[in-house]
Amino acid sequence: MTRLVRRSWQLFRPLLAGANLKDRLTACLGAVFGIALTAMISAASVGPAVIPCLVAPLGASAVLLFAVPASPLAQPWPVIGGNMISALVGVGVVHFISDVPLAAGLAVGGAILAMSLTRSLHPPGGAAALTAVIGGKSVAELGLLFPFIPVAMNSILLVAAGIAFHRLSDHSYPHRWDPAPATPRAVQMVDIQPCDLDQALNDAGEAFDISREDLEHLFTRVELHAAQRRDTAP
Repeated sequence: MTRLVRRSWQLFRPLLAGANLKDRLTACLGAVFGIALTAMISAASVGPAVIPCLVAPLGASAVLLFAVPASPLAQPWPVIGGNMISALVGVGVVHFISDVPLAAGLAVGGAILAMSLTRSLHPPGGAAALTAVIGGKSVAELGLLFPFIPVAMNSILLVAAGIAFHRLSDHSYPHRWDPAPATPRAVQMVDIQPCDLDQALNDAGEAFDISREDLEHLFTRVELHAAQRRDTAP
């Protein structure tokens, strides 16, 4: 019974590496700060004439921006460009296609393609494209204005709030990787070259939510700590 409970608990273990309770609580506070500030400034800027002044996909953007600020999907251009470009795709699709299920599918698929081509892949962008299709009368009335106000405006304000908050909480955002520490040749366990990492990524055939530079940095640190452990072992 104990083993079964233990196995069941494993299913709910956090998938994100490097995160602790303090980081999770910090992310919660960041989301409160970012969303509340964005909503207040947006409402004050556009007034009651533009509804909604805050779009739902921004909640998903806040999860990425505050919970995983090192993710390539959470950087300023993906947040701003991904949401805005996707909303543009959605508006364009719904303008030409009246069938809602078909328009919804094409909007999300087109948004993925557009974000991929513009290096702005951002998962909430799919929701922004979908909102342009199924957002109702208020979104339809905005037309081509919707991708810019409120979507782009919301995204810019959220990114600005994220930059300010992460500076106060001592996190790197926009994320920048530190130069990988040099491991003395005498203690290097394996001579890993950048081309080896590129080949390994090609072999995997998958897209990972971490930059290539961060992977290289982590591998170098793993090599360094393994060498230090070997040297201090009795």
